[in-house]
Amino acid sequence: MKTNNCYYLGYIAKTIGVEGLLLAILEVDDPLEYRNMESVFVQIEGKLVPFFIEEIGFRAKKGETVIRFEDINSIDEARHLCKKELFLPAETGADPGGAVHLHRKLKGYKAFDSNNNLIGTINEVYDFPGNPVMSITRDNKEVMVPLAEDLVDKIDHEKGIVFLVPPDGLLDMYL
Repeated sequence: MKTNNCYYLGYIAKTIGVEGLLLAILEVDDPLEYRNMESVFVQIEGKLVPFFIEEIGFRAKKGETVIRFEDINSIDEARHLCKKELFLPAETGADPGGAVHLHRKLKGYKAFDSNNNLIGTINEVYDFPGNPVMSITRDNKEVMVPLAEDLVDKIDHEKGIVFLVPPDGLLDMYL
């Protein structure tokens, strides 16, 4: 499964205590809508790895969520999950604001094509219904690229990079 087939939820910020608890930051409109999650995908080395949730709790500060995963029982087991991103499969249908938050988060990311050539910097994402569009600055010009599943190869949130597969001729229109 690829991340563009999933909803971005947030990331794991740090460990809590020594018994494997983790503090996750859910970057969604209403974190409480996720209180019945049974599992999530954690992105580890570019792959989505499923983790089953044993316990989940919410702090007063919006988005702060305490999670205990099954089979993670010590700080040493939990530590390798810190700074990793959390996703839910798109087919779950649960995305109260998740996609919109992901779009906002892309602002400032560098966009590269499939040959690792820099296209430019994403300066805005317009969330048109059913057709979000990225505004990318390239050579002091605005390039508009649809944020469509088949045009986004990979998103690396840790490095702030979006890898795109633009249709033939799209970028040439802006030269």
